[in-house]
Amino acid sequence: MFSRPPTSALRGASNFPTGSRRCLSSFAQARTRPQTTFHARTSHGWQQSRSKASFSRGAKELWAAHPYLVSLAAAAILAGSAGIAYANYLYKTYIIASFHKYPEPVAQKLRRAIWYTNQDLDPKNALKYYKQALEIANELGMDPFSDEIIGVKIQVSALMEKIENYPKAIQVLEILRNDCLAWEDKFGHQEDHKEKRTRIMKMLVAMSIKLGELYSNQYVQDAKSAEERLVWALETSLREKQRRQEPGVLEKEGEWMSDNEMGASMEALAHTYEEQNKHYLATPLFLQALNFKSEKDCHSVILMNNLAISIAQQNPPPNSETKSPSRVVLVENAKQWAQKALDLAADIQPPTRDEECDVGCAVALHNLGEFAEMNKDIAEAKKRYKEAVSLARAIGFEDGLENSSAALRRLS
Repeated sequence: MFSRPPTSALRGASNFPTGSRRCLSSFAQARTRPQTTFHARTSHGWQQSRSKASFSRGAKELWAAHPYLVSLAAAAILAGSAGIAYANYLYKTYIIASFHKYPEPVAQKLRRAIWYTNQDLDPKNALKYYKQALEIANELGMDPFSDEIIGVKIQVSALMEKIENYPKAIQVLEILRNDCLAWEDKFGHQEDHKEKRTRIMKMLVAMSIKLGELYSNQYVQDAKSAEERLVWALETSLREKQRRQEPGVLEKEGEWMSDNEMGASMEALAHTYEEQNKHYLATPLFLQALNFKSEKDCHSVILMNNLAISIAQQNPPPNSETKSPSRVVLVENAKQWAQKALDLAADIQPPTRDEECDVGCAVALHNLGEFAEMNKDIAEAKKRYKEAVSLARAIGFEDGLENSSAALRRLS
């Protein structure tokens, strides 16, 4: 559980400006939540981890609506080993309960495969039983493009990611993606396949976003392929959404992705551009992702912080025909978004409030310090860094405490 904030930290809140004081007050009300470990990383200055936080959360929104093999499949493919701690509970509650969708001969093999994936990790045996399950499913005439069969293949990719065989995880998903694209090209236009096409297209978008994450992995670092998959996902999701505005299409093909899911695809691509230092491309995507949020929540705080950082690092290409705003204007705009993040995080109360709000407060304070430092306002920068240190200490955000403390030492 969260430990109670030190008395000195809470007492110090009286010296904070309104936003940060309310952030600390909101945390104090929610301090009984389970302890969570946070991570941060450095870019220009300091940002919230996105490979394991924002990106994963965004991708989860896409996968959440489409459970394929079992409830654990999506969690495994997106969170790696996160579900292992609860493997026994999940195995009994979700996996066993989901096997009624499969013919018993297939389910028998899948039970063994899942066991060797989550209970007693043995990739060789797990792959053997996944393969046998697929072979039996084929013999029994199961639809290779059903949620159930696609789910098995996704679980194979998840297993490969789990054992850090990223090239194989990518290969499995790429083959599956190509098969789905081939089906769509051959059958997608047929009237009796319209609803099935919608389901498969949603899967394709989700798979493409996952591939973007895998290609961006530090052990793969294929930025070009990551960008290609994420651009495809975003363009496809926008095109399909627009098509459903035409008369009669929605009735025939069914609902498309939600606004939150659309925003997640934009956010994923924004992170890829950010990794490539193309902040002039990342900024509008972060803004659109924020606009697509159906309601402002703690993840909106993350987006506002990301947007602030991206604006502050604007670097339009040399041949840009549009005149770039001055550095002063950019930093001022970034400052405004960081302040909005701080204010929003302070306004959100339990039970809606989660760890992203707590960390978002500390990040926003640190960012405000960064922006003050860019403006040569050292006194304001020190003030903001001190606030970030106090808040990070109060919420147990070790990486935030380290980064903000380092910034203070730098200015001493």
